[in-house]
Amino acid sequence: MCGRFTLTRGERAGLEDEMGLPRGSLNPGYEPRFNIAPTDEHPIVRQRLEDRELVLAKWGLINHWTPVGKKVTGLINARAEGIDTRPAFRDAFRERRCIVPADGFFEWTGPKEARRPLWFHRPNMGLLWFAGLYESWYPQPGVRQRTFTIVTTRANEVMQPIHDRMPVILSEDAADAWLNPAENEPAHLKKFLVPPPDDLLVYRPVSPLLNSPKNDYRGLLEAWTEG
Repeated sequence: MCGRFTLTRGERAGLEDEMGLPRGSLNPGYEPRFNIAPTDEHPIVRQRLEDRELVLAKWGLINHWTPVGKKVTGLINARAEGIDTRPAFRDAFRERRCIVPADGFFEWTGPKEARRPLWFHRPNMGLLWFAGLYESWYPQPGVRQRTFTIVTTRANEVMQPIHDRMPVILSEDAADAWLNPAENEPAHLKKFLVPPPDDLLVYRPVSPLLNSPKNDYRGLLEAWTEG
């Protein structure tokens, strides 16, 4: 699964260039994040005509048919295996695919009473494209809220000792195809929803203060040694 992630880049223009977006796409109030948690707002990238577009969305997908004002828990992950048939995801899979920019994500290890976070990231700290889906619903009359979920797949060999699931991480070519609104063949799209290469990611133990989503600062990502 994927329950927390990071986007630690501080320089807005460079990040926009790397994401293939026009300058000024990021909100002027953009700040790097070190502990993004469910229900947080985060920028996602979708395709509009020939161009990529950045929009803000809340992490935890809520379907567009959900009754206005109904209290509901958003779905933070979508399993790749049933993404084209499960009612919660099949419409968005066909029509509302997105990519979720990140540069790392967390998984936890150790006994239940002393769980320790591990931070997974590229060796060069490069950008990661998570495959995502997005929706819009109305939490209040006349108030629209975009929401998104991150697609997960089976673990690669690096992740297997820690967890049996991990986010789908798209290559640049796969990201282009995933975003393409003209691409609507489920079998072709699902070919991208596979574990990333084993050499794509490394990981290290980081501060257990990450266990609280209230904590969000760069020092959390420093290598952690017990004691």
